[in-house]
Amino acid sequence: MNDPDSDPQRAELRRQWASTALNDPQLALDRASVDAGFRSYWRATSARGSHIVMDSPPGLEDVRPWLRMHDLLEPNGVRVPQVLERDVEQGFLLLEDLGGPTLARHIDDRNADAWFDAAFAQLIRLQQIPVPEGMGSFGEALLQRDAGLFDEWFLQRHLGLQLDCGELEQLQLVHRRLMDNALNQPQVLTHRDFMPRNLMPVDGGPAVLDFQDLVRGPIAYDPVSLFKDAFLSWPLAKVDAWLARYHAQALAAGLPVRPWPQFLRDADWMGVQRHLKILGLFVRLRDRDGKGHYFDDAPRFITYLDEVLPRHPELAALDDLLQRRIKPALAQLACPVLARP
Repeated sequence: MNDPDSDPQRAELRRQWASTALNDPQLALDRASVDAGFRSYWRATSARGSHIVMDSPPGLEDVRPWLRMHDLLEPNGVRVPQVLERDVEQGFLLLEDLGGPTLARHIDDRNADAWFDAAFAQLIRLQQIPVPEGMGSFGEALLQRDAGLFDEWFLQRHLGLQLDCGELEQLQLVHRRLMDNALNQPQVLTHRDFMPRNLMPVDGGPAVLDFQDLVRGPIAYDPVSLFKDAFLSWPLAKVDAWLARYHAQALAAGLPVRPWPQFLRDADWMGVQRHLKILGLFVRLRDRDGKGHYFDDAPRFITYLDEVLPRHPELAALDDLLQRRIKPALAQLACPVLARP
């Protein structure tokens, strides 16, 4: 549904704008990446070298939130792409080219400690920025929306599950506990998608990408997102050790993290809330938006739930639902495990 190449008029406007911005009518413009929205990125090769053109079609993807967040992060020391030219009315930005693949393609067992330490440094700088007046909040409304994604899109539409009254009541209780945990944590500036795929391995970095949806939110949200993402999985013991490392550094930086045992619980519960949301979101992206490739990573989130839920008796009802209803429903679907029914 969302193919930046499908509109020839937009493609020509993009090429003309980039040619003017770089003063090179012969430049080459090639797809660099596309995100889950309507924004797309294009590598412009010209006499001035290599640059990135961000295309945010007006009426579909407003470029101003991205710019507002960029102009908040950069002066506060967070490494983000430099903006070289901007045309808000047409929805085009000219950015520095940060190069080849994201941190998700660079990180491995040999270099993970160093890269995660560098990511902690960027995240702590971000979390230290005072939340501006009027900033959106990761509050009750967003949390309710996330819970609804799991219930409607994953349980009902994907699995075809109809829960009985007792199961619905227990699931709502779990949602409520997860929401209360998120709302009661110390609140800081929150990226909401702080993961290796949104980090670029560059000098002074990693550079932070996809930050347009920054809000005031729970302090444990971004740290756990870094390790429980859609594209990389790590052993739980390693994740716990890295979270402890982040916790020590955040404490030393003066961030309002709670004592370690409570912070680990906060991170686990925040992770569970996020995993449920993502399972629903991936189904919606597949079924509504025609982006089925995201759903290929859905099994990872079932594994995350399997790992963490047994540590928390307060979430036992969700673990019971997972083992007794969700996994059997998944087993009935055609291969692969989470194929579309």
